[in-house]
Amino acid sequence: MRTSVCLPCVLLSALLGLSLGCATARPQAPSAPVETSASAPRGAQEADAVFTSHRFQDGTVLPEVRIHYATLGTPRRDASGAVTNAVLLLHWTSASGEVLRSQSFQDALFAPGRPLDATKYFLIFPDSVGHGRSSKPSDGLRTKFPAYGYRDMVELQHQLVTRTLGIRRLHAIVGLSMGGMNAWQWSELYPDAVEGVMPIVSLPTRIAGRNLLWRRFVSGQIRNDPEWKDGLYTAPPRGWLEAFPVFRMMLDGVPHLQATLADAQAADAFIATARAQAAGMDANDILYSLESSRDYDPEGALGDIQARVFALNFSDDEFNPVSLRTLETLMPRVKRGRFVVQEGSASSFGHFTQAHPELWADQIAAFLKFLEEG
Repeated sequence: MRTSVCLPCVLLSALLGLSLGCATARPQAPSAPVETSASAPRGAQEADAVFTSHRFQDGTVLPEVRIHYATLGTPRRDASGAVTNAVLLLHWTSASGEVLRSQSFQDALFAPGRPLDATKYFLIFPDSVGHGRSSKPSDGLRTKFPAYGYRDMVELQHQLVTRTLGIRRLHAIVGLSMGGMNAWQWSELYPDAVEGVMPIVSLPTRIAGRNLLWRRFVSGQIRNDPEWKDGLYTAPPRGWLEAFPVFRMMLDGVPHLQATLADAQAADAFIATARAQAAGMDANDILYSLESSRDYDPEGALGDIQARVFALNFSDDEFNPVSLRTLETLMPRVKRGRFVVQEGSASSFGHFTQAHPELWADQIAAFLKFLEEG
């Protein structure tokens, strides 16, 4: 299924900057929250899940792995006590669950009457390993941190949901970009643990072509910079500062850049802003997060997926070019799958349209309706 929509004009979000914050670790998470009778959701509840002697796919064992997370809303249970309304929300590369709890997401998705109304759903926002307030290279291990992959991310998310929160089956997963790829993996690795997944701006195939090239370019700019010092730098490596404007350009839509960068002054301001954003990020964290996609390749098991799948991409997304017709080719293999390619315009943001939920909230509503079908 392919649809087009008219997108209203909005200003470029500063959400990317929100992904850069760091905070003091919180105590280990308690067991799953107890259901209350309150009609309005509580504010987000934050905690850490700590998993001891955790083995990563590369064989490295860490004494402790911390996964920071937040929840919003109240669990609802059936007669057997099983939670029935849990929705896992998964962030993109370099971000955290905090970005998905920003005001724009609250207003578009979680407010009363919105598709993921927190008075109806129990919403879970983890920081994936390597990101946010979860364990990551910049905590101190730097390049001695395990070379984690996407499968490591998903396994730790699964442990958070099942072991820490005591949820056997999720109602849904909504994942954006990297989180969307994690959603594809969930549907294959844990087929009985989720009713439906909505991967946004991601494709169910290995990372190749343009998407692979930009990752290798950025990671090479970091690793090959003498100032990186094998990860022991004391200031952001210049290679990273120079690479990020290219990274940032790829996030945006071609029509939007054409409309907003009309002269050299505007282009220079874009580059300066991107460099300033890069200076606030940790290069090792970025390096690890980009290279963690090495083990992502869900294509071979698409026919085994039991969950309902509703994939959403944008026509102006240069990371996932619609000219490749990947969804058209691969989605027929998914037994209960649908997809939408939403039309972009000069007032949308390419891949980064993901950070503007007001532009695609109606697609969330369509996904949830899809889950209700017999």
